[in-house]
Amino acid sequence: MNSSTMRRLRVCAAAGLALTGGWMAPAWASGAMATGGLTSQPIGHYDFCKQRPGECSIRPANLAPAVLTDGLMRKLVNVTARVNAAVKPMSDMDIYGKDEVWAYPDKGVGDCEDYVLEKRRQLSRMGMSLADLLITVVRKPDGEGHAVLTVRTDGGDYVLDNLTDKVKFWDQTGYRFLKRQAIDNTGRWVSIRGGQQVLVGSVQ
Repeated sequence: MNSSTMRRLRVCAAAGLALTGGWMAPAWASGAMATGGLTSQPIGHYDFCKQRPGECSIRPANLAPAVLTDGLMRKLVNVTARVNAAVKPMSDMDIYGKDEVWAYPDKGVGDCEDYVLEKRRQLSRMGMSLADLLITVVRKPDGEGHAVLTVRTDGGDYVLDNLTDKVKFWDQTGYRFLKRQAIDNTGRWVSIRGGQQVLVGSVQ
């Protein structure tokens, strides 16, 4: 494991058929994750929305999952690798002097949710519906919180992660999925498998 990956692991601790080597489609499909009812926003997203209210009141017109093609998967792989390489992992405490600040990594530094925001922004600009680009809070196997981007497709839900350049089915990540944005409103969140509150961006 290289030093950059190890640093990304530390920064976000609290919180195949290869197309360019970045994804693998198993013989069985994982499908879409099951979501529950409305739940609370993560505090970092709540504060993000206060700063950027226009981004948190979008109601996407197209709620259908994206059509999974080789071209789409290449796009996901390329965006994942590009953003992971471009952003230097750094904790919110080091950047802002406090925890749980969600922001675009425009200065080239950020923690896990900042990688998510940038990937979401780039894919949206490429024409993907925000209904298919969902900020998601998970718990890693070691119990620490983390944020990833869920991409909804008609071939199942995939995860874009700053801890790996591989694009994986959501249930092949080893994470426990807690909550994610609602598909029909960028300011609302829904539960996943009865999740629980968790911070997603601090450092051990």
